[in-house]
Order: sequence, then C-alpha cells, then structure tokens
Amino acid sequence: MAELFAYTDGACSGNPGPGGWGALLRAMDGDKIVKERELKGGEALTTNNRMELLASIHALESLSRPSVITVVTDSAYVKNGVTGWIHGWKRNGWKTSNKKPVKNVELWQRLDEAQARHQVTWEWVKGHAGHPENERADELARAGMEPFKPGKAGA
Repeated sequence: MAELFAYTDGACSGNPGPGGWGALLRAMDGDKIVKERELKGGEALTTNNRMELLASIHALESLSRPSVITVVTDSAYVKNGVTGWIHGWKRNGWKTSNKKPVKNVELWQRLDEAQARHQVTWEWVKGHAGHPENERADELARAGMEPFKPGKAGA
C-alpha cells in the first residue's frame, strides 16, 4: 500500500499583506511516486500563520476518504499548535493559558475537524534548507499569492 504525504507551506508579502498557501500531496510506494497532486491559493490581506494553517487544512480537506497521512510543514506554529497547544485550547473553550482568545481560532477549529477524519503524523522540517518537497510547497504558496499582489488582476 502506498504511503501518503502532504508537504505544506505558506507565504506572505508583508505580514499582514497578500499571502498564499501551497500543498504538494504525494503517494509513495517505497521510493517510487505513485500519484501526485498540487494545490495552491491565496488571499489579498492575510498573515503568514494563516497561510501556513490553510495549506495544511486544504491538504487534509482534499482527501476524499479517511487516510493515513504524514503532513510535513516548516511551520513550528502549525506543528506545535496541532500536536500540543490545541488540546489545552479546546479544554479552555478556545482560550490561551492567559485566558485570551486563540488567534486564528476558526482556522484551528477547521484544522482540528479536518485532521479528525484521518490518522495524521505531523513532521517539521527546516524551511528554505533545500528540502525538495518543501521547496516545491513554497513555490506553490508564492504562486498562490501572486494574483493578490498589488497591481495584479483580482487584487
């Protein structure tokens, strides 16, 4: 059976500013790529953290059936949030330990719902360090942002 991976990344030009997200989904049989799909999108006014979250959300939501998947992100914010902080936030009614509302709460809730359908392993990789799949996810994120940059059609 093929192993499923999602390599995700977000990008922002200014923070906040125009942003994009990208995801490379890949099914592997050993070292052989069995199937590959690329996803991207963006927003006119957003933050890098929101784009990082949306990359993982769209990757998981794009799966048509419950799956075993490894999500590889260069965002410590996403990995630490989804594997650790989110449990306390949910217990505290989506408040931080300081009793403040969780930032990007609607995206964290959407990510929590998206991952609940699957058996997800979360991995962190250093960004911009020559990891080919992470570099491709970054290219997709930058391409997703492009239509939202000032002076572009649709911005």
